[in-house]
Amino acid sequence: MDGVNQTVVLEFFLLGLSKHPNVENVLFVLCLGIYLVILLGNSSLIILSILDSNLHTPMYFFLSNLSFMDIFGTSSFVPFMLVNFLSVRKTISFPGCALQMYLTHALGTTECVLLAMMAYDRYVAICNPLRYTIIMNMRVCVQLAALSWIVGSVNSLLQTILVLRLSFCGNNIIDHFFCEILAVLKLACVDISLNAFVMIVAVTLVTLTPVLLIIISYMFILTTILRLNSVEGRKKAFSTCSAHLAVVIIFYGTILFMYSKPKAKDPDSDKLIALFYGAVTSMLNPIIYSLRNKEVKAAVKKVMFSNRP
Repeated sequence: MDGVNQTVVLEFFLLGLSKHPNVENVLFVLCLGIYLVILLGNSSLIILSILDSNLHTPMYFFLSNLSFMDIFGTSSFVPFMLVNFLSVRKTISFPGCALQMYLTHALGTTECVLLAMMAYDRYVAICNPLRYTIIMNMRVCVQLAALSWIVGSVNSLLQTILVLRLSFCGNNIIDHFFCEILAVLKLACVDISLNAFVMIVAVTLVTLTPVLLIIISYMFILTTILRLNSVEGRKKAFSTCSAHLAVVIIFYGTILFMYSKPKAKDPDSDKLIALFYGAVTSMLNPIIYSLRNKEVKAAVKKVMFSNRP
């Protein structure tokens, strides 16, 4: 690569909704509220899972990982985005952009894999309940969670390195709220066919494969539930996986909508959808798992009233 094509960009300008400052002010209030709910809801689930021995189960171990992922993932871009909403000069340094790309992509990928691990946990709990404690022991749970984090981290590291090797030649305006990989790739002034190929392979392996595993798990779960003679037994079995299924539908449903819908004439709508995917889904996870969950409600009462005379 000759000297002319070397990257000369030291910082990026984040366009966001700069043309609509009033909308950005509304988004600041809305996103701040969502972020506070994310911190409160997910941290509460983590604390409850630690303090209450009744929640020392594989399901809540994986849920704690999911909650930590939601906190860490949104914290990688929401605080910086909130500052930019109120700033006139919306910039981010090149290293800061690279770090943001890595973290957001890593945590998104990790969540894909973790949701598949949680589906396997529900499969064992419903389809093989007598051997559940043997199969899903703490060692296995830690290994499955670690595998999720490793897959997400390695995939994101590879994607980020491939982006950093590109040249941008002074084009440094990102049409987004934060440094999203696809938005940054649009700025490259060199061939990005390798990036596109690796991304397609990665999507197939770390997104579509988990989806396939989740579908297979729930096919077995549904078959097992329908074989139960007791109506009460069916309700109880379904309730054990309904929260996870709701999270999966919201998570993958949003991804499917983002990438399968026709490209909007107004690019601002695509940014808002990406913002919904990145922040709102993380807010809904603890709400879904807490709603109508007797174990979580019992844990809250136990923690709140255990120290009262």
